[in-house]
Amino acid sequence: MSERYVSLAEVKSMLEAEEGKREEISQAQRSALEHSQTVVKLSVEDTEKLIAEVKEFDFVTDFTAYKIADLLPKYPEDVRAVFAKERVTLEADTIKKIIDIVDKYL
Repeated sequence: MSERYVSLAEVKSMLEAEEGKREEISQAQRSALEHSQTVVKLSVEDTEKLIAEVKEFDFVTDFTAYKIADLLPKYPEDVRAVFAKERVTLEADTIKKIIDIVDKYL
């Protein structure tokens, strides 16, 4: 079995499909579905495109790409927070490019 990151948009899609198959889903699944329905703003397809686009930066890992897609940062402070634990120094123009990519999908 392999592991991979999934975006909140994918989680929402998977849980909605599971809800359609069953009469009832677990409370944990229900909570996760309600959360995803509240916060997800992009389709799975747009989320995948956004992830692919931010991964073109050589310093963006899979983890940070998915985090950007889930959080959709609008401000420089938000982008810096995503990279807070990474050993990366972000220039202002790089931060702006990331925000511009996010804005393109909103």
